Parts: sequence; C-alpha cells; structure tokens
Amino acid sequence: MEAAVVLAPVVVDVVDKMKKTKISVGGMHCASCALNIEKTLKKTKGVKEAFVNFSIARAIIEFDEASVDEENLIDKIKKAGYTAAVYEEKADSEKQARAEELSYFKKMSLISFVFALPVFVISMFMIPVPNAPYILWALSTPVQFYVGKYFYQGAWSALKNRNANMDSLIAIGTSAAYFYSVFIILFGGSETYFESSAVLITLVMVGKYLEAVAKGKASSAIRKLMELSPKKARLLKNGREIMIDSAAVLKGNLLLVKPGEKIPVDGIVIDGYSSVDESMISGEPIPVEKTVKSFLVGGTVNKNGLLTFEATNVGSETTLAHIIKLVEDAQSKKAPIQRYADKISSIFVPVVILIALFTFGAWYFVLGSTLSFALILSVSVLVIACPCALGLATPTAIMVGTGLGASNGILIRNGEVLEKTQKIRAIAFDKTGTITIGKPEIVGVKSLMDNSLEIAYSLESGSEHPLAESFVRYAKNKKIKKNKVAAFETIPGKGIIGKINGKVCALGNLKLMKSHISQIDPETLDWKATMEKKGSTVVLLSYGKKLAGAFAISDQIRSDSKNAIEMLKNSGLKTYMITGDNERVAAAIAKEAGIDEYFADVLPGDKAKIIEQLKKNSPIAMVGDGINDAPALTMSDLGIVMGSGTDIAIESGDIILMKNSLADVYAAIKLSKATMGKVKQNLFWALIYNLIGIPIAAGLLFPFGVLLSPMIAGGAMALSSVSVVTNSIMLGRTKFK
Repeated sequence: MEAAVVLAPVVVDVVDKMKKTKISVGGMHCASCALNIEKTLKKTKGVKEAFVNFSIARAIIEFDEASVDEENLIDKIKKAGYTAAVYEEKADSEKQARAEELSYFKKMSLISFVFALPVFVISMFMIPVPNAPYILWALSTPVQFYVGKYFYQGAWSALKNRNANMDSLIAIGTSAAYFYSVFIILFGGSETYFESSAVLITLVMVGKYLEAVAKGKASSAIRKLMELSPKKARLLKNGREIMIDSAAVLKGNLLLVKPGEKIPVDGIVIDGYSSVDESMISGEPIPVEKTVKSFLVGGTVNKNGLLTFEATNVGSETTLAHIIKLVEDAQSKKAPIQRYADKISSIFVPVVILIALFTFGAWYFVLGSTLSFALILSVSVLVIACPCALGLATPTAIMVGTGLGASNGILIRNGEVLEKTQKIRAIAFDKTGTITIGKPEIVGVKSLMDNSLEIAYSLESGSEHPLAESFVRYAKNKKIKKNKVAAFETIPGKGIIGKINGKVCALGNLKLMKSHISQIDPETLDWKATMEKKGSTVVLLSYGKKLAGAFAISDQIRSDSKNAIEMLKNSGLKTYMITGDNERVAAAIAKEAGIDEYFADVLPGDKAKIIEQLKKNSPIAMVGDGINDAPALTMSDLGIVMGSGTDIAIESGDIILMKNSLADVYAAIKLSKATMGKVKQNLFWALIYNLIGIPIAAGLLFPFGVLLSPMIAGGAMALSSVSVVTNSIMLGRTKFK
C-alpha cells in the first residue's frame, strides 16, 4: 500500500482575529504601481502586512477583522485608482483575466499602429503631403488620447497618491512632444514631433502586449494545475451511478472511476485494481499500481481498471488544492532580493524626472541648443528609464522556478525559501522514512527446519508488533501457507509464543530463547552477530525444544539515498544523520548511505537542540518526515519534508518532496541556484540598461554623433521588459536533475 500523500492546509493566523485574503488588482502598469498600492494598504488601520505582486496582478493582505474587512480593502485600492475584487481560485477566472488583458493590449496596439504608421512614414521620409502638419496632428490625436488614456489614467492615479510611476514618465514625455508640436502649428515654428509621441505610445503598447504574452507563459503553472481537477464525479448511491459536480462530493461518498477518467478527489480504494498516472504530482511517468486500501490523489488519471473508492479529502482539503495553494503563495510573496528592486523602483521615477528636467535645462539654458532639441532629449530620458524590467526581474523568475518545481514534485513554500535554499551549506537527515524506506523488511533468513518460515509467519499473523508486518509481507511474496496458532501470547520486551501442531513455538530475542531451548549453536550466533553489525535486528525461532531458525530484519535505505547523498557531498555540502535508533544501527546506515557524521540514541526533543548547535557553524537544512522531526525542521534554516510525512511535519517544512526521493533534495538546491541566477541576471540587465541608456538619452554622446531619439528609446524600453520575462521563461529549459 502506498503511503498517503496528504498535505496539511496552510494555517491562517487566528490570533486577534487576523485573516489573510487575496485580491485581484487591475490597472497596474509597472512595479511602482504595486508599491503605491502596498503603501496605501499598509497605512490602513488593521492591516498587519500587505504584498502586491505586479507580475500576477494580485495582493495578499493580512488584516485584523475587528478593524477592517475585505470590502474596505477593495475600496482603498479602488480609491488609489485601480480595480479590485476578491481573488477567485478558479482556472477559468485566471484564464479569462489573462485573455482580457491580452485582448486589450492587442486591440490598443493595432489601433495605435494603424494611426502611427502613416505619421511615421510621412515624418521620417519627408513625403510631400498637402497640409501635412494638420494631417499628422489629426492622426496622432487618437493615439495620444484614446490609446494613451491607459498611461494618463495610471499617471493620474499615482499623482493622487503623491507618487510617480512608469505611466508618469510616458504621459509627461509624450505630452511634451505632442503639445509642443501643436504649439508649433498654431503659433509658427519649424519642426513638429508628432511621430515621436505617436510611435512611442505604439511601441510601448506593443511592448505591453508582448510582455503580457510572456507573463502568461511564466504564470502557466497554477493554471495548468487548476485544469487538472475534473469537473464531474461518478457518485455511487443505492447501487446507481449518478454524475455530480466534483465540488459537490462529500467526505465518505463512494465514487467510481473508469479507465481513462480523472480521479475527482482524494480517497481510499475499497474495491478494484488499476494503475494510476500520478505524474502531475510526482513528475514520474510510470503509473502506480492501486489495490484495496491504496490512496488515490484527486486529479490523477486512472489508466486501465475500475476503481471504487471512498472520498477522504474534498474541496480545499485535497492534495491538488494544497499544491495549488502552496504554488500560489510561493508566487505571490516577495523574496528578500525583490525588496532591493522595490527600494530602487520607489526612488527611481522621481530621480528620472529630475534628470529629464536637468537634461532640458542643461541643453537649452546652458549649452544653448534649440527648444525642440532640448525637449526631445528630455523626452528620451523619461521614456528609456521606465522601471518595468526592474519590477519584473524577480517575480517572473520566481514564478517560473516554483512552477517548474511543482511540475516535478518539488513544492516550494515561497520566494524567500527559494532564495535561502541556495545558501545551505549542510544537511541533516532523519533516518527512518527519510534515508530509509520506513518499513522493516526481512533481509536474511537462516533456516534450521524446512518449515521455519511457515511457523514464524503463523505466529506473527496474530501479532501487532511493528516487525510482524515484515514477516507477513515476506511470507505473502513467497506464497507461504499459514498454520493455526493456539495459546498465543505476547511476552513484553521479549517476543511471542504460541502452540502449532501441539508444539510450543517462540519467536523473539535471545532472552526469550534461553527460556525455551537449552542452547544455540555457535554458527547461528556468529550469523546473528554478523547481521547485527550490518544494522539488522535478529529474531530467533524455536519449535518445541529445538532452534528452528533466525531472521534478520532491517529498514532498508531508499534505492536513491546513497547517490543523492553523494551528489550533495560532491556539491560541497556537509551531511549529518540524526536518529533515535541505537548506535549500532545508526553506524551501519550512515556508512551504507555515505553520511559524514551521525547522532544516535537522540530523543525527539533533542533533535532540535542538535540542529541549533550545527547551524552555528553554517546554514543547515533538515530533512525529515515524522512528528518528532517537526521541532528540528522548524529550528533549521531550511525544513525539507518527505511528501509521505505527517501533516504536522509537512506544515513545518519549507520544501515538500512529493516523490519521497532524496534525489529531489539535490534537485531543489540546483533549482534554487538556477532561479536566483536568473533573478540576478534580470536585475543586472535591468539596471545596466538604465545606467547606460539614461546618459545616452540625455545626449552625453552627442558630441560623437550618437543621439537616441524618443522612438528608439521607447522601443528599447519595451524590449527590455520583454527580454527580462523571456529570460525567466528560459529557466523552464534548465536541467536541474
């Protein structure tokens, strides 16, 4: 039977009536908009914390229900000049929002292009057209005020909140070029610059469209996960099949799933046999065998058999729902490195406006250039400096990174976790269920009678001892028959006894054997000592007054543990094992797995103390799966939990490994490094672009014949944002396994 993969719901802080909510925000044009909304929300009474993610247009707010409610928060966002509504966790709503955004930018880009193209051709190629200035004026006006309304609205919203954003730069720059040209027509002058404002708005709008396309690809992980959940379920009621909405399934309902259908909710198989494609949660393409008592995960695909199962987790409690929530939280919260970009963005726009004013003043008043020349240079400065790329640098990379992890069975709780994972220099492992499988198995048999296994199996069938399961599994695989046992009795601390075929039989440790048989042969004792040195527990069997056999039982290490630990060590990480098992077993497992150092006979409460000491030397991660691991997972710098672990352990973890494979510990660290590498690349290019572009736009290289027109500046600005998002999407091609 497979271990049930059950994720505990993320606990909402209920102290002082604190609540968390997600609000979809519309009308954000750049990272500065997100910062403006954050500031507005944080000033609101009762709001403890607020995060606004520009790349996914969403706010996560923690607030005191006694002081403020969701309607008040939505109203605050609307008064700041944006649209807002409670976020709906539905694939259709997410898809619709993306579609509407794409449709809007596509429509505006086409309209703008139709009007701006003739303006560009007439102006740039000086085509002789009667009343050309008035024609250019007429063609540019719809672009400036209909298409450009988007930027004016954003600039006005920022101004009302005493802030400036990207839209402020576009609105100021294009308005300056447009109204200067109108002034030239009305009051006389030489050259107009309608093409600068019209083409600039067109280029920025096309850039917005391309950016929206790229962002849609970057944020596809959640949408794909949502689409995995089937809409309908087959309810079994009074012997009949009834098709109902999956959302209407209740705990305890009996459901039927046919070959090729998706499993609607989590549950336990009560009848049937099949194989199920669980690649959506594990990333593994090989179907998993399902029999009675197997755990089914909602959203996975039944391959070839009929399965009847009882619903155990429904609605927001399903594994898929928890995965979606974890990925959403990871994509919505800010990583520490993003605060660096936010800090720059918050002061960037006002500084750029000052640089633009300085550029105009220096060229016009100091260097004696014409008014039009000084104006065009200042417009170029305003346009090229838009901080969109800076605002997209971190969140888009984190969106792709966490989505990529989720699709490969690695759930990363948030961006901060993703950032700190790369800093880990040591890893401590729990033993049972982490390095080892967690199920004791018979690894050696020394038979002194032909039917020794049959006798042992018969005795253990009536026992509830954890080691009994290993005998039952082993005997069933060997198709051993079971005998009737009479006078069964458990001897605490020693083993079990019973009568088979009128003979007293005993199965247990050396103390139990000494009370049933006169002596144990030296060869068996040597075999026992050898197996114990390898970390096995050896139990002895007697039949009547004779020794019938000996069995070595141990919890085997996972098939990939040794290779995974070797990869971690090769990447420079120190490895530890912390276990409550005895010194002998701990030493054997540590040696077999290749662990650097181990701690044995550790009480559950002392695991956290050991982690506390180890983390003084270097940042350390803890990998575990049990309740007794929870304090150590919390104490460590990074808690990594096996997906088959307990709810409490999972709630304590920063990273959850759905495939229960230690190889994914290495994969998570590699993914973290790759993602943060993309973030740093994005930030570098966003900053270097502005550091180089602004001086050139200001005319620094004009003496050498290099001049950046507003049109070129606008195109470069739009492409910078697209390039940052595209660079993040390239992370999806990273081989991190």
